[in-house]
Amino acid sequence: MARNRLRATIAASRAILFDFDGPICDVFAGLPAHGVARDLSGIVDSHDAVLGGKARGTDDPMEILRLAPHGGDSALRDVEDALTAAEIAAVKVAGGPVAGAVAALSVAYASGRKVAVVSNNSAECVRQFLAQHELTHLVHEVIGRAAYRPDLMKPAPSSLLLAAERLSVKPGDCTLIGDSVTDVEAARAAGAMSIGFANKPHKGLTLAEAGADAVVTDMTTVADALASSPG
Repeated sequence: MARNRLRATIAASRAILFDFDGPICDVFAGLPAHGVARDLSGIVDSHDAVLGGKARGTDDPMEILRLAPHGGDSALRDVEDALTAAEIAAVKVAGGPVAGAVAALSVAYASGRKVAVVSNNSAECVRQFLAQHELTHLVHEVIGRAAYRPDLMKPAPSSLLLAAERLSVKPGDCTLIGDSVTDVEAARAAGAMSIGFANKPHKGLTLAEAGADAVVTDMTTVADALASSPG
């Protein structure tokens, strides 16, 4: 049944949208996220000590970016710029692509479908990683987070709608592959389909309950489904 749902979702897709951190790259594998979060918290603290205290309560750099606007435009800009620089540094030492990711990108492209990376990470770090691993030619568009607008990050649908527009396809003909509930929520809000990538044991049920059209535990399964369903 699960394989049938995956095949049906792929068959209905004219464009495959890949989240970046998870399905393609383990961004902070070589430069741990908690260290980046600590540095970002220090930046927030320099603008607003109370907000800095809240920032120190999380090890997630993205959550600190979401907090930053409460410290004013200057805090937001400093955190955004520092996070982008950290992401670029991180992908340089993150290691190779996630197992099966290259195959999934290659088969998606070869199938004649449009391919995009749609991420809450910066477009700069995505492009750095794709170039570093000679994958740029497999991706038609890279949609990273809108600079200084953390409110537009997934689960907001903005990045998916922009991807569909740039790929000249309807949102309903797109499928997003992502490893988080926010990916599934963003796809639903955009009117797109989603494949949940359960790269940790607890994620399968969570992604299914969030409304993913299909759930996989490895990217090779995605590649196989794409190979059996030409665009």
